[in-house]
Amino acid sequence: MTHPFLDLTPLSAARFASIEDRVARLLDTRQDVVIMQGEALLPLEGAIRGTAGPGTTALNVITGPYGQTFGDWLRDCGATVIDLAVPFHTAVTAEQIREAFAEHPGIDFVSLVHAEAATGNTNPVAEIGEVVREHGALFYLDAVASVGAEPVLPDAWGVDLCVIGAQKAMGGPAGVSAVSVSERAWARMAANPKAPRRSYLSLLDWKQRWIDGGRTALPHAPAQLEMLGLEACVERIEAAGLDAVMARHARAAAGTRAGAVALGGLEPYVHEARDAAPVATTLRTPSGVVASELVARALEADPALPLAAGGGALAQEMIRVNHYGPDATPGAVRSCLAALGGALAGKGLVVDLGAALGAVEDAWR
Repeated sequence: MTHPFLDLTPLSAARFASIEDRVARLLDTRQDVVIMQGEALLPLEGAIRGTAGPGTTALNVITGPYGQTFGDWLRDCGATVIDLAVPFHTAVTAEQIREAFAEHPGIDFVSLVHAEAATGNTNPVAEIGEVVREHGALFYLDAVASVGAEPVLPDAWGVDLCVIGAQKAMGGPAGVSAVSVSERAWARMAANPKAPRRSYLSLLDWKQRWIDGGRTALPHAPAQLEMLGLEACVERIEAAGLDAVMARHARAAAGTRAGAVALGGLEPYVHEARDAAPVATTLRTPSGVVASELVARALEADPALPLAAGGGALAQEMIRVNHYGPDATPGAVRSCLAALGGALAGKGLVVDLGAALGAVEDAWR
């Protein structure tokens, strides 16, 4: 049996390095970029375990569920963790970060999620980066959801560890990810006796066996299909132009937000448009309407729609429209609003689908 996905020639070290270089150009970074052979949780955890330890005092910003996970990893490493949690309907501010440094001057590590697809907010990384630089702390950023949907600029923002994944706005596979690593971050890892070594989590292994060797011999067999998928999605972004791809996501977010308001019965979960992520829009259901039930009803006609209820307790009140990658289109947004409108009408609520669809069209003009 033959198949286009089978019996491929091995991926060469030169091809692997060229894909890393294209990812570096996407991020406009001169830092080392390591492509990890797994979903983004791999470099997210590896970067924390590589740079944090018993002597670390970490400011962990929580604007959604991933921030909570990072705090758990940091504590497991022995770090002293100061959690800065803000309501999920908003974003953290640079002033809040500055106040945290004033209260805890020993902070030497800051962890932050750029865009929280799960809660629909996005944080002002450029402004926060200025504050972190002033205090000399290491800056760790989860840009898995934001890359491709909004600017991600590790060098310009002073980010020392910037983790991305291909499966959201980039429109690529979930089984491959990448992290850009500054010289300061490499030095922190090298000095950290707790940093994973000879481990799948180890970034130091990639530096010593791959980067320091001139990227001529891969440390292990790469995930061939995922690497080719990553190469293809970066190539597609290059062909369309990153600005055009980001603009498409911004229009999808604006259209979803305006369309939901015009539809009636729903309201944006993130209060201010400036705090809303372009990768996904979260909506609050009316009192007495369970979000998970409404989504299930909306998906009956088309299970492929990019709709989901919020996770955990948020399943009661939050709907998420995942308008990223191939779904950052007016057609996908219109279909989601139409399905939600039908589900709301089925609950006896009055909706105005015509107004909602008109708002979507206005966002694309």
